[in-house]
Amino acid sequence: MTTPSAILLFTAGLGTRMAPLTNTRPKPLVSVAGVALLDHALAHCAGLRTVVNVHYFADQIRDHLVQTDVLISDESKQLLETGGGLKHALPLLGSNPVLTMNTDAVWKGPNPVQALTQAWTPIEMEAVLLLIPRAHAVSHTGSGDFDLDSSGRLTRGTKYVYSGVQIIHTDGLADITEDAFSMWVLWDGMLKRKTMFGVVYDGQWCDVGRPDSIEIAQEMLAGGDDV
Repeated sequence: MTTPSAILLFTAGLGTRMAPLTNTRPKPLVSVAGVALLDHALAHCAGLRTVVNVHYFADQIRDHLVQTDVLISDESKQLLETGGGLKHALPLLGSNPVLTMNTDAVWKGPNPVQALTQAWTPIEMEAVLLLIPRAHAVSHTGSGDFDLDSSGRLTRGTKYVYSGVQIIHTDGLADITEDAFSMWVLWDGMLKRKTMFGVVYDGQWCDVGRPDSIEIAQEMLAGGDDV
């Protein structure tokens, strides 16, 4: 398998944590430092075939992207979650492996997509995730998601937060019969096979999931480069 040439940006969610700002717009169109979260994500995707999935306020996202070559994976009839959204978008992505990226975070430092692509080793990896040390996960309120061993393999744990960016093989999606399902359905098998790896991001990252995260994110973007 070669380096991925396509990326799916997740933009279909209901944005419940970002209410009341999401009462009238989808979370990816909430602005940080004068730029929509979706556009912050798109800035990292140059040269890639880019797909977004839509459900909540889908027309607003369509209108926002009308002057671009971004492709739309329509989930208007049913919200399919992350795993189901990826499976539904496969005909548009047209490649395997693929990149996926959440759109509720901002980054300062190296391009996260490029950083992950450079770490991709298809011979041994079914997936590689970009991670943030829990202690450096700005504005993140939950615990960590994973631990990382000396070989770079992932296990469930709390030391690292999943940043929302991954490269993943999609072959296993064909065996999942549900329409709507979490990415964890795919990840759990990879964890058991020890084919799921992680790379720690060498920069700053801020979770922009709530209204009070916006100012924190703006301060991070305007501040220094200390991680």
